Amino acid sequence: MIVAATQFAPVAGDIDANVRTIAGLVRAAGAEGARVVVFAELCLSGYEPSLIRDTPGLVLTEDDPRLEPVREACREVSAAAVVNGPVRTAGSKPGLSTLVIGPDGSLLARYDKLHLHGFEHEVFEQGTADGRFTLDGIRFALATCYDNRFPELAERAVADDCSVYLASSVLSVGNDSLEKVYPVRARDFGLYVVLGNVLGSNEDGVGIGGAGAWGPDGERIADAGGSEPGYVLAEAG
Repeated sequence: MIVAATQFAPVAGDIDANVRTIAGLVRAAGAEGARVVVFAELCLSGYEPSLIRDTPGLVLTEDDPRLEPVREACREVSAAAVVNGPVRTAGSKPGLSTLVIGPDGSLLARYDKLHLHGFEHEVFEQGTADGRFTLDGIRFALATCYDNRFPELAERAVADDCSVYLASSVLSVGNDSLEKVYPVRARDFGLYVVLGNVLGSNEDGVGIGGAGAWGPDGERIADAGGSEPGYVLAEAG
C-alpha cells in the first residue's frame, strides 16, 4: 500500500484555510496512488493549545460540516485522510483527536491522544483507548506526538496485528524524535512508522518537517525534508 506523509504550516485558528490545504494534499497524493494520507497533530487548528482553550468555535464535531472538503477529496481519489484537531467529547474539554476519514468520506476511526504533554492537560480530555483501523486488509495503529515516547503503544499495536503505525506529531527545533524515537519504534517492533509533521511557527516552537516513513528495520524509506510543504510517498504494510 502507498501511504503519504505530509507537512505544512497550519494557519493558527483558521480551520477553513487548513482544511483547504489538507484537501489539496489529499487530492495530490491520492492522484499519485496514495491510499492513506497522514497529517500532523492539530493540523486542523494549528498547534495552539492556548488559542483552542480560549476559542470554543475551534472545537469540531466528528461530523463537522467544516470537514466536508476533506471528505470530498477522499471520495474523489479513494484515499483515507488521517487528520487531527480539537474534537468535542462528552466531558468539559475537547479531545486532542485523530479522525480517520475513509475513502468513501465516512469516519473510519477516532483516536483521542492517550499521553497529553504539559499544558495540553489543561486544555484537552485525555483519551482512554488505543486507535485502530483496517483498510485493504492492513491494520493501522494511531499515535499522537508524545504518545510515541511510550513504547508500550507500539507493543500493543503489534499484539493487535497492526503492521503500520501512524504518528501525527508536532516536532520543533531541538526535538530528537527523528533519531531516537520513530526509527527505534520501527526497528524494535518490526513496524512501518509513518510521520506527519509541521513546518512554521506554533505554540511549541518552529516545526522541523521531516515527515516521512521508516521501514521495519528502522531505516528511513521516505523523507520530505525540513523546509518545503507537501508530501512524500512510501510503500508500507
